[in-house]
Amino acid sequence: MGKGGEDYGRTSGVGGGGGGGSSSMGSTEFPAWAKDVDECLKRFEVEKDYGLTSEAVEERRKRCGWNELEKHEGPSIWSLVLDQFNDTLVRILLVAAVVSFVLAWYDGDEGGEMGITAFVEPLVIFLILILNAVVGVWQESNAEKALEALKEIQSEHATVIRDGNRVPNLPAKELVPGDIVELRVGDKVPADMRVLSLVSSTARLEQGTLTGESEAVNKTNKPVPADADIQGKRCMVFAGTTVVNGNFFCLVTHIGMNTEIGKVHSQIHEASQSEEDTPLKKKLNEFGEILTAIIGVICALVWLINLKYFLTWEYVDGWPKNFKFSFEKCTYYFEIAVALAVAAIPEGLPAVITTCLALGTRKMAQKNALVRKLPSVETLGCTTVICSDKTGTLTTNQMAVASLVAMGNSPGRLRKYRVDGTTYSPLDGKIRDWPASSLDANLQMIAKIAAVCNDAGVVLTGSHHVANGMPTEAALKVLVEKMGLPQGIHIPSQGSSDVLKCCQYWSDIEKRIATLEFDRDRKSMGVIAKSRSGRNTLLVKGAVENLLERSSYIQLRDGSVVNLDQNLRNLVLDSLNEMSTTALRCLGFAFKEELGEFSTYNGDEDHPAHRLLLEPSNYSLIESHLTFVGLVGLRDPPRKEVHEAIKDCQAAGIRIMVITGDNKNTAEAICREIGVFDRHVDIRLKSLTGKEFMELKDQKEHLRQNGGLLFSRAEPRHKQEIVRLLKEEGEVVAMTGDGVNDAPALKLADIGIAMGIAGTEVAKEASDMVLADDNFSTIIAAVGEGRSIYNNMKAFIRYMISSNIGEVVSIFLTSALGIPEGLIPVQLLWVNLVTDGPPATALGFNPPDKDIMKKPPRKSDDSLITPWILFRYLVIGLYVGAATVGVFVIWFTHGSFLGIDLSGDGHTLVTYSQLSHWNQCPTWEGFKVAPFTAGSQQFSFNDNPCDYFQAGKVKATTLSLTVLVAIEMFNSLNALSEDGSLLVMPPWVNPWLIIAMAVSFGLHFLILYVPFLAQVFGIVPLSLNEWLLVVAVAFPVILVDEFLKFIGRCTSGLRTSQARKASKSKAE
Repeated sequence: MGKGGEDYGRTSGVGGGGGGGSSSMGSTEFPAWAKDVDECLKRFEVEKDYGLTSEAVEERRKRCGWNELEKHEGPSIWSLVLDQFNDTLVRILLVAAVVSFVLAWYDGDEGGEMGITAFVEPLVIFLILILNAVVGVWQESNAEKALEALKEIQSEHATVIRDGNRVPNLPAKELVPGDIVELRVGDKVPADMRVLSLVSSTARLEQGTLTGESEAVNKTNKPVPADADIQGKRCMVFAGTTVVNGNFFCLVTHIGMNTEIGKVHSQIHEASQSEEDTPLKKKLNEFGEILTAIIGVICALVWLINLKYFLTWEYVDGWPKNFKFSFEKCTYYFEIAVALAVAAIPEGLPAVITTCLALGTRKMAQKNALVRKLPSVETLGCTTVICSDKTGTLTTNQMAVASLVAMGNSPGRLRKYRVDGTTYSPLDGKIRDWPASSLDANLQMIAKIAAVCNDAGVVLTGSHHVANGMPTEAALKVLVEKMGLPQGIHIPSQGSSDVLKCCQYWSDIEKRIATLEFDRDRKSMGVIAKSRSGRNTLLVKGAVENLLERSSYIQLRDGSVVNLDQNLRNLVLDSLNEMSTTALRCLGFAFKEELGEFSTYNGDEDHPAHRLLLEPSNYSLIESHLTFVGLVGLRDPPRKEVHEAIKDCQAAGIRIMVITGDNKNTAEAICREIGVFDRHVDIRLKSLTGKEFMELKDQKEHLRQNGGLLFSRAEPRHKQEIVRLLKEEGEVVAMTGDGVNDAPALKLADIGIAMGIAGTEVAKEASDMVLADDNFSTIIAAVGEGRSIYNNMKAFIRYMISSNIGEVVSIFLTSALGIPEGLIPVQLLWVNLVTDGPPATALGFNPPDKDIMKKPPRKSDDSLITPWILFRYLVIGLYVGAATVGVFVIWFTHGSFLGIDLSGDGHTLVTYSQLSHWNQCPTWEGFKVAPFTAGSQQFSFNDNPCDYFQAGKVKATTLSLTVLVAIEMFNSLNALSEDGSLLVMPPWVNPWLIIAMAVSFGLHFLILYVPFLAQVFGIVPLSLNEWLLVVAVAFPVILVDEFLKFIGRCTSGLRTSQARKASKSKAE
């Protein structure tokens, strides 16, 4: 792996490079950007024209390694598998499965079908654990794709000077610090390099994906301050960025992991190592720990209550002696404890949560939010802060003209037009108050200059208009299309190829024959164009102040030309300042018709004027005595829907923080326009550069401010630090972005959101969610969906927990009362996994509350189950347990109940005392049991009447199981709303729940009336009267919860007040 030139660029050593690593030659990085060219060449021991020798290359490669990003070893498959069992609920299940298997093996010594049945429970639990592990391993093994995507944006080849020879297409990974590299238009930069000299007059690079800047950046070979941020290093070019203009030579200073993109790689890897559980996962883990303690206490109580049955002793002289231990009975009560554990664990909960989240991803996909990681669905619901990139997220990342200023009828008047539109589509927006009749001479000249003095293009790709070349120039061509053609000019449509038909018209009548390239000194670009009449004209565009300095005249509306005096100059400058205060980038237009030597120039190299074009220093003289015609203001405009989305965020209690690499004034203007800041509020304390923020003594105090915040000129490490500090403050952070520079923060945030259209592959792979439409408002819709999903998950978690409490109470009462075991583990497992599953999943389809986005986000430490909800479901659980055990007792002790005849099967009634002391049956004299029928089976106990309490309990067990199923179906209706009555929210508001209840009852009918399944589950068919008994015992659970909901509604204000006081005192 490449060390990135770690031994080069130190103050005590030769060469250049940078980054970490040990070095005996010093520890301070050589700031190549702050040194002049000669000093850099001396430090790296290289000559610009000769380059490195082959020996020097080999020696430096031994020190620095290859110019490539490291491949971090991911966790082994076994460590991933073991991680899946690092969960409290899973560990409880695993212990229960192992114990169940051991007991089944012990019971299997006796052989027979019951031994086989006993293995069903542990095998099903093992199957659940295996499936859970497989899904978890699959998800986590795909986690590091962002690092692979980062490698794809690296250059593969470079043109290098070595041993005095030009070496084209050298593999980029072979570069070493000190190499001399030539870059041209379209090249991808292969390493971080210091600009040595420009062959062309200018050099521009598109580095927005790394720095967040919205425009291509001019590069120079002049040094900059040593403490300059990445955007300010104008004499450096960075690996992975692209040359859009110019030809120049550079000196390699940093390679591999020490490049800026290498640092991003390290930050992504570091962020991936510190990923935390989602808020819901944390709550479920807490619940699992509480559950473990509860199970332990209840199992211990069960054993203590039944200790007398398997361990007896006599008192001799006041001391216990003659201990008698029954291993068979001890094993029996141990099986009851295992059944208790199975009853307490909601085995179906992981599967239902996964299903609910998967359904949520489908809903979000319909809203253009593509979820890459399932838990992100729930995390969105409790988002408290959205840290958004500006360029490409809040804005379109497409330059557009926002304002046009033309000359009026008289010298003292200007015409100002507002231009709508945010994309490169000529049909997107129009020019306000535009003269529909015709283009006057002044507007025609502006259109001509904007179209002809321009190297960009716009093409239609699918349904999107895409710019080729400089975004600013592409925006000017779109403006020309919106301006239209002069009166009387009509061009027939040619379908999709006439995107720029107006520009093509001006290019046809004014043929370019020479170009005066843009340079940073005169800050303008000019072209000499020959009209159809043969007359040459110089067309110029550039910085307004520079053009005004070189202009002597000004063109009026009718095309007449007057002298440009100081008053006119001030008038134009006032208009320029007005646009600049709104962060518009302004360009002026001018022309010149008296061209002297160039009047007869035809592009021929033999023409006497051609020699003047070969020397860029002549361009300022050629572009003198110009006629100024107008100016435009351009910007990267906000997306149309962002302003409303920001308002929705504020209503939902979500704070917006804009973190961008762009400059401060532009970012502030955009933030005011979209509503992050009010237009007239002082934002000096809310708007900082990344560097200013890092220098603050109390950074967290700054982040605690109410309302929106802005961080401009932010580097990747700044973004990552802001996200980290917010998470330390307990905030749930969603981070949006599209560039390479956003990837580390996307990875570190609770939920990273990448742009699908404009986003880089690096950003997408580092994210949890991708916006298919790059629309910020889609995030708000997704947050609303996430909140709805969380509420629905709470509903089915409450439902399943209350059902499990009922099962625990049932087993505990059975043990406490001393009656025969009513439910066996495999039946409880069936209820938890299969019967409860469909209603729990259907609760995920509950309709969202209408005011769901008007409420503040829940806190990440909010309880999943409040004390009041826990009390409610303890009451419900007590009823479920009492009803399940009660129906078991009723069948043994009553011939009828509530007028329902239960004697039709001919079973023998016993007293409650006999039932609760059934293990003493062998001592009863004259105890006899009559045969009874169950479905097509007849049960007879002539040989062993006491077996009536074991094999004969099959009908009572069936009634208990069926009551448990029915009562849980009715209980699912209670879970439709936390506090709302069924009269207000009736079952049909969620038709899926009604279908799910039907499916669950259908499954129960299946195991009741299919003989093989009935035998596996140890149950028998029920008669009509027995079904009536089931309904009579199960239905009151609705009435009980309706009463509790009524109390809850009446006391909600008091409970809210107490919760606020507790929260406040906790904060203090």
